[in-house]
Amino acid sequence: MRKFSLVLSAFAVCAAATAANASDPSRACTTAPESQWLKIADLQAKVEEQGYKVRKAKLKKACGELYAVDKSGERIELFVDPTNAKIVETKKDED
Repeated sequence: MRKFSLVLSAFAVCAAATAANASDPSRACTTAPESQWLKIADLQAKVEEQGYKVRKAKLKKACGELYAVDKSGERIELFVDPTNAKIVETKKDED
C-alpha cells in the first residue's frame, strides 16, 4: 500500500509540473532565428484561416501571442509558433 501511495504522489508531482510548464507563456514557441519568422500580419492571417477571429496580435519571447475569438464565440489566447503559425497552446482569455 505504501508503494502505491508513493507512486501516486510521484505521479501527481510530475503532472503538476507538466501542467505548470504547459501554461507558461514565457517559454519560447520556437528556437528558429527571427529572420525565419512570419510577419505579424501573415501570422494573424494564417491563424484566421484556421477559423479564429483575431482581436490583437503581438510577438513576445519567440512566440506569437494572439487574442482571438474561437468558432464557438469564446475569447481565447493563442500562443503560436511564429515560423509556421502552428498553435502551441490555447487558454481562456481572462483579459
